[in-house]
Amino acid sequence: MSEKNYILSAEVAQRKLQRMAYEIAERNTGVKSLVLAGIHENGMQIARLLYDMLKNIGLHPADLIEIELDKRHPSEIKISKPIPVDGQTIILVDDVANSGKTLLYALKPFLDRHPEGVQILVLVDRAHKAFPVQPDYIGLSLSTTLQEHIFVSVENGMVSGAWLE
Repeated sequence: MSEKNYILSAEVAQRKLQRMAYEIAERNTGVKSLVLAGIHENGMQIARLLYDMLKNIGLHPADLIEIELDKRHPSEIKISKPIPVDGQTIILVDDVANSGKTLLYALKPFLDRHPEGVQILVLVDRAHKAFPVQPDYIGLSLSTTLQEHIFVSVENGMVSGAWLE
C-alpha cells in the first residue's frame, strides 16, 4: 500500500476556506439574501464550515441546505428542505470539481425559479471539464491526468486533507 500523495493538509485547507469566506463576503456586499447549498457529504461539510466562517466575519447567510444526487446518474436531485429561492444568491459548494457534471446537475432545483444569482465554490478544481461549469471560488486548482483522482477527507466537521491517487 502506497502513502497518500497529499495536495492539501488540514491547516492549508482551513486557510483556503477562510480566504474563500472573505472572498464571498467581499463579492456579496449588499446582497439581500445568501444561501449556501452543499452537495451531499463533503460539499455539505464544507458549506457548514463556510457558514460559520461567514457569520464570524459579519456576513449572515439566510440558510444552509443540502443537495443529494447520484453523482454517476443524477436523474433525481433532492434538497434537504424547501426554501424560497426567488431573489436569493445561491452559493453551490462541493469538495472537488472534476468534469463539472455534478455541479451542473446540482443546479437543477434552482433553474425553474428566479435566484438573484448563482455562484460555485470548490475546494479543489481539476482541469478536465466536460460540462460548462466554472467555479467562482477555488481553493486549489490542479492539472491532473484523467486517470488520477482527488480525494478530500472530512473528519469531525473539518477538512483533514486532500490527496491525489
